[in-house]
Amino acid sequence: MINAIVLIHAEARRIPETAQAVADIDGVDKVYSCAGDIDLIAIVRVRDHAKIAEVVTEGINKVDGVSRTATHIAFQSYSSADVEAGFSIGE
Repeated sequence: MINAIVLIHAEARRIPETAQAVADIDGVDKVYSCAGDIDLIAIVRVRDHAKIAEVVTEGINKVDGVSRTATHIAFQSYSSADVEAGFSIGE
């Protein structure tokens, strides 16, 4: 599975509707509204790189209220549980 993080700039007055429309796109796993320079963050989970392009360009970028996106493809995930498991010895 390929994961991508899509940073979304949206029209302020339409953030809730835009977030829901993005969340309804096939391939979008989650959408977070957030404070700061970015209005929404979408987590895209798909089987191949071509599908990421389709989800972003044909889906997210065409949602009313989306003004700009930046897509970042994840290579490796890390979590505190992964680090702890790597250092545990048969507990």
